[in-house]
Amino acid sequence: MRTEFTPEQLSDPGTARANQILRACVHCGFCTATCPTYQVLGDELDSPRGRIYLIKDMLENERVPDAKTVKHIDRCLSCLACMTTCPSGVHYMHLVDHARAYIDRTYKRRWDDRALRWILSRVIPHPTRFRLALFAAGLARPFRRLIPDARLRAMVGMAPRRLPSPSRNDDPQTHSAQGAKVRRVALMTGCAQKALNTDINDATIRLLTRHGVEVVIPKGEGCCGALTHHMGKEDLSHASAARNIRAWVAEMDGEGLDAIVINTSGCGTTVKDYGHMFRNDALATDAARVSAIAKDITEVLADLDLPATAPEPLRIGYHAACSLQHGQKIKDTPRALLTGAGFTVAVPADSHLCCGSAGTYNLLQPEISAQLKARKVSTLEAVKPDVIAAGNIGCMMQIGSGTGVPVLHTVELLDWATGGPKPAALKPR
Repeated sequence: MRTEFTPEQLSDPGTARANQILRACVHCGFCTATCPTYQVLGDELDSPRGRIYLIKDMLENERVPDAKTVKHIDRCLSCLACMTTCPSGVHYMHLVDHARAYIDRTYKRRWDDRALRWILSRVIPHPTRFRLALFAAGLARPFRRLIPDARLRAMVGMAPRRLPSPSRNDDPQTHSAQGAKVRRVALMTGCAQKALNTDINDATIRLLTRHGVEVVIPKGEGCCGALTHHMGKEDLSHASAARNIRAWVAEMDGEGLDAIVINTSGCGTTVKDYGHMFRNDALATDAARVSAIAKDITEVLADLDLPATAPEPLRIGYHAACSLQHGQKIKDTPRALLTGAGFTVAVPADSHLCCGSAGTYNLLQPEISAQLKARKVSTLEAVKPDVIAAGNIGCMMQIGSGTGVPVLHTVELLDWATGGPKPAALKPR
């Protein structure tokens, strides 16, 4: 793609990176075949190629975005399926993130949109605030149909019927390895996950320590910044990321770390990109060090000897989270681990398509999200699973709200298969 940025414009690192990405695009349109919003809406401007043209025009002309441009960019899930499909290696993630930051700086949204985004960005990344919000949403659930705004209805509907009791296992501390210590890792405990499902971190700690891995929960770590990053709020997202970098580097320079383990794939994609996010910052070197050892939990487990035996012959419908299969290019490892544990694993049709969760997307774009959820649930239920497994809390909540099939994190099943307790979601109530 031909671009016409001026030398002055290219002096900005973000614009220079956008220029590189735009020039890699050859207009082939392969991305439209795997873009969920294009599949649902059928509008070229709701495809990666269409959005690329909108972003190019906006950035080259340094114009204040119009409502049409913002609407189509807002509709992007950041599922990154287009990056898996693209034959030219267009790094769409960096381009759309830069566009969102530009929009956040230059475009004035309607007051209600601004208010909703402000609330989401200051509640969900903080587990205590989020738990209180979920409790309030639970109280409003019986009156959900009376709420006029679709986005507010979606927020109320997202609240689980039961909130888990807080776990103390993910407080700052060190969990000693059982037997001979083979590795030392830091576990990123997340933010929304700590409020929505405490079983995931508990299972991760049990599974790792049982296999000789010392697990440290560093003081100072918290939200990875993904949620605010994808809303274009760079100041908030970089502040969260910087806190994590400092916390993890302190461990790396102290007793050392073999890996930073992340069991929420949406967070993992962002942490692995810290090196890029901070490339022009004083934290550049430390950010790159962190990204270099950040690993999804399944990457770590694949290097351990897991003598697993499925306690029950369950059929697992495996949902591949977009952030895992497209963002981190981890496709076969989770399925191989589950199969190796003795479970039967079934993959649904169109497994490359997003479930519609995508961070806060299901709250900001509830209509499109609902269509994608219905499509995903239908394909998963078609494989007749006893259990649905996924590697991302957002996907688990999204799919779980549309099916009666139990939805578990991959690590919960692997913990159970290697001597851990039966997951609570599988126990009769």
